[in-house]
Amino acid sequence: MKTVLKLALLCWAGMTGFTVQNASATDYTLEEVVNGLDMPWGIAFLPDGDMLVTELSGQLRMIREGELVSRPVAGVPESFYAGQGGLMDVRLHPDFATNNLVYLSLAVGDRASNALRVIRGRFDGTDLQDVETVFEAAPAKDTAVHYGGRMTFLPDNTLLVAVGDGFDYREDAQNRANHFGTIVRVSDTGKVPADNPYVDDPAALPEVWSYGHRNPQSIIYDAGTDTVFQTEHGPRGGDELNIIEPAKNYGWPAITYGIDYSGLRISPYTSYEGMEQPLEYWDPSFGPSGMTVYRGRAFAEWDGDIFMTSLIFNHVIRVDMDGRVSGSQQVLFDEIGERLRDIRTGPDGALYILSEGTGDADGRVWRVRAANR
Repeated sequence: MKTVLKLALLCWAGMTGFTVQNASATDYTLEEVVNGLDMPWGIAFLPDGDMLVTELSGQLRMIREGELVSRPVAGVPESFYAGQGGLMDVRLHPDFATNNLVYLSLAVGDRASNALRVIRGRFDGTDLQDVETVFEAAPAKDTAVHYGGRMTFLPDNTLLVAVGDGFDYREDAQNRANHFGTIVRVSDTGKVPADNPYVDDPAALPEVWSYGHRNPQSIIYDAGTDTVFQTEHGPRGGDELNIIEPAKNYGWPAITYGIDYSGLRISPYTSYEGMEQPLEYWDPSFGPSGMTVYRGRAFAEWDGDIFMTSLIFNHVIRVDMDGRVSGSQQVLFDEIGERLRDIRTGPDGALYILSEGTGDADGRVWRVRAANR
């Protein structure tokens, strides 16, 4: 096991669209928990301290007593593994201790016709049983990118699912009659909640909760502020941190702080009446992937702060939060030196980070704990 002790970096230079201020340095210990993973994408913590980790290539892996179990969890449906598609997020049902339900998001189909699907099954400790579909985005698309794929539960046990715009279908993110570029809300069994904002709107799909999104790859409900936070990838510039509320339009692609990869302007507008502004945006893009709101005792000074992993700059960004108000930002954990896919707060108060690695089956799980613990 590798252990590194380092002081947190204090600022992130060269960015525009926000103000970076110095933050207090914090001692921490960075430990490698396991390696040998193939593109780890999501992580969930079981009540007994074990962990489930998804691999984009299609396997659900278990970490038991700090060791990676060699046999993948059986019973996981086959996913469409191409481009950005594969097996993505993993979430436990809020009542997992009594029902053992695990939720997985995955790409399904083929290159000509594919979509994001959410399934659930009962985990018996080694296998996934009684698998059923909870949600599938419609219509299908012919691009293997921009799935979104992250999930979070609300206090009423309804499930929010982030759905990407499919890249070539970005104009449809303003059309509530499809799932492109939306956050959808369903019950834990996949039914449409009666209080969804567009349930009685014939011009909208009833699952739609918010729209105008590009490629949201993190979404989390924070009980401490009763808030849904979300990040999404911009194109060249325009990565966003948002507060998500029902029936709100988040603007893509009608408004954006980014430009197209070709260098052409996507929209002349960065704001427009009836469209939400991000809490923060970044230019250049840092490739936000995973996110957590820290709620733990190990780092009391970080309580309520948002941590986001970067796919481009190989570090974590901490946003100092005062409730729902964002403040200074801080770069952390760049010593890992790899693309970082996800970050979560563990039940032990430590931060857990997934790194993709630099070769096949080289992905890792890292633990960040207070240096004095």
